[in-house]
Order: sequence, then structure tokens, then C-alpha cells
Amino acid sequence: MRVSTITHRDVSELHASLKSTPYRANRVLALLHKMFSFAAADSTNEWCVTANPAAGIPRFHEEKRDRWLSEDELQRLAAALQEYPSRCAAVAKVSEKQRQFLHKEAQRAMNSIRLMMVTGCRKGEALTAKWTDFDLARHIWTKPSHHTKQKRTEHVPLSEQALSLLEGLPHEGEYLFAGRTGACLTDLKGPWAKVSEMAGLTGVRIHDLRHSFASHLVSSGVSLPIVGRLLGHTQPQTTARYAHLADNPLRDAANRFPIVL
Repeated sequence: MRVSTITHRDVSELHASLKSTPYRANRVLALLHKMFSFAAADSTNEWCVTANPAAGIPRFHEEKRDRWLSEDELQRLAAALQEYPSRCAAVAKVSEKQRQFLHKEAQRAMNSIRLMMVTGCRKGEALTAKWTDFDLARHIWTKPSHHTKQKRTEHVPLSEQALSLLEGLPHEGEYLFAGRTGACLTDLKGPWAKVSEMAGLTGVRIHDLRHSFASHLVSSGVSLPIVGRLLGHTQPQTTARYAHLADNPLRDAANRFPIVL
């Protein structure tokens, strides 16, 4: 279809056809809205678009995911991360040099996943992290504004686990995790699918590592504002989704009332 012939009804019907996957449907609609806004704003009128046919179409309701890994699942995942590089290297009919290459490549992918586990960072933040972003002496990770979702510089304290991980990483360039053809790793889809299967995890996305980090901190008594700071949230309501996990600390606080009954 020519861009200029697409109508509001066309976009609405496409959006409705994806109703069974509301998150995907809404992302498709958002992308179309952006594309048509770009076309309509062109001063040369190259695409002959004067109005945005994706405007005014109501989004489907999206249920927030509440999947986070239990301590047992985290331990199983850690074991799978340890095993994965050797399994990748145990490929028949390859030279020893190729075997070593596959092992190192798999190790980089596993270490990037470990960084997400122990810091709660986003995948993009981990993969684009540079050595110059870290002050290991002060235990600080400075995330540049162009690498964060909120487009602002973040200074994140590093835990002992994160620091130990970073100190053990090899320096193979300016990025923490070098890529095969580019400057850094760009995708973890294949490795994540494999280690998830090895660990026996079901219904877990790599972004759920971020939810797991926050959930375990909140359930152990860490306040929502502090968790929000660690995750780089700018709005308190973003972190408030974890409020229901704070029951144990609240119960412990209530139990400090003097016994009168």
C-alpha cells in the first residue's frame, strides 16, 4: 500500500487483529504513529501525508508482568551460566582455535547476563557499558545519558558482587563485552534462550532479571525510594509496582508494638 492511501480504518483494523497480544499490538500502533508523524511533518510533502491515520486509536490494556526469579531459580540460572561456555565449546569438528573462540564469546555473553543479575541494569546498559564508565576504586558505575532510558546521567553504587564480577573481567577493548564483528555485543537472544532452558526456567524474559533484582531487595526490607534510585527510576510510581512485596518488613515493624493482649 502507498503511504498516502492508508486510512485510519486500515490502522485500526491492523491494531484490532493483534488483540490477542496487546503489548505487541500497542507497540505496532506506536511505531506507525511515529512513522506517519514523520511523514506528515516533511516540508516537501514527499509522501503526500497531511494527517496521521494512527492518531486517536485507543490502546489495549496491558497487564504488567509480575514474573521474577525465586532464590532457587537464581541458583539454577547461575549454574547454567557457569556451564554454558564449556557446552558451546564442545562442538564436534572444529579446531582448537575455534573452540577457544566459541568459549570466550559465550563467556562474554554469560558475564553480561551476570551483570544484569547483580545490578538490575537494562540489557542495553550492560551491552554498551565501557570501562571508562566505571570507577572501581569508588564502586561507582556512571551510566551516560545516551545509554539510559530516561536520557539522564546516572551514578549507581556497585555491590560487592558486581565489583567482584567486574574485577574478574578481561579487558578486550573499550567495551566490557566485545562483539564478534562490532565494538560490543548487540544481542543475547540465542544465549538467553539456551541458558533459560538449561536452568529449567519457563516464562522468563531477560528483562525479568531487572524485576528479580528489585523484587528481592524490596522483599528483604530495602525501601522503595532506594530501590528506585538503584534502578534509575525518575517517577516513584514506577517503583511502586513492587510495593506489594514489602509485606514482611511492614509486618516486622508492626510486631514491634508492645504486647498488650
